[in-house]
Amino acid sequence: MLIKELMLAGLLAVSSPAALASVAPAPAAQEASDAQETAEYAEEAAAEVEAHEADRAAEELLASLHFQHGKIVLGDNLATLDLPEQFVYLNGADAELVLTKGWGNPPSEPSLGMILPAGVSPLADESWAVTVEYEENGYVEDGDAADIDYTEMLGDMQKDILDGNQQRVEEGYDKIQLIGWASQPHYDAAAKKLYWAKELKFGDADYNTLNYNIRVLGRKGVLVLNFIANMDQLPTIEKNLPSVLAMTEFNGGSRYADFDPDLDQVAAYGLGALVAGNVAAKFGFFAAALLLLKKFGVVLVAAAAGLFKVFSRKKK
Repeated sequence: MLIKELMLAGLLAVSSPAALASVAPAPAAQEASDAQETAEYAEEAAAEVEAHEADRAAEELLASLHFQHGKIVLGDNLATLDLPEQFVYLNGADAELVLTKGWGNPPSEPSLGMILPAGVSPLADESWAVTVEYEENGYVEDGDAADIDYTEMLGDMQKDILDGNQQRVEEGYDKIQLIGWASQPHYDAAAKKLYWAKELKFGDADYNTLNYNIRVLGRKGVLVLNFIANMDQLPTIEKNLPSVLAMTEFNGGSRYADFDPDLDQVAAYGLGALVAGNVAAKFGFFAAALLLLKKFGVVLVAAAAGLFKVFSRKKK
């Protein structure tokens, strides 16, 4: 075949419908590509709308909170918090808003309130808090303070938590593992204040959660203060612990020294049960505290239904 004829045959082959089909995309493939681009655009637009709504909801929540300073009287002249300038306080109603709308916890009976570091948004990654409650179960005798084996107690608590995990999963919560003491229990016999810290792991989280506890003994019950923070905030919590211990006191008539054996009820448990949280009696041992830990143990949950956008803490 002549060279001219070979060139002509090549041109005809390229210009044939079959050759053109191999170069240009088929209509079905083009439609699929367009549909994918449209879906990706719609997803990005929806994410932007959700983020905008979450930011607006966060701003509205923060604007609704009433941060208090100075001396805070709890209950019916039960106790007083004398807040140093580095702390602020939210009453029970505002604290419940933070817990439910801000941190994604189920509604619960409002606490007395919440202590927070001043100048830090409760929705910020670096935030932490101390919830304040009162349990009026009687005068807690402290005669067993020197006899408690906290190592043995830890083992019992770890077993009880494992035994309760099936129930938690059935109720839609993550399993919990008690890793150990982050700070072994310590009792200040003069001040009648007990404090300790646990290290917890929620589900498959790749970081652990800190649960730091204070109990202030009174005439008819106990003030319950729980720090809620991440394990990497332990140095911050321990730095602030002395201030929180010092600011919290029962008022006259409700102090431990005011106990009258002829009038007042003695609690059915001692110091050890305060640390263990009466696990054997009821799982949910410090149930409210465990729910609060969702803020740090899982995520801050989302958006238009009154919760905020899912996002991961930088501390992961």
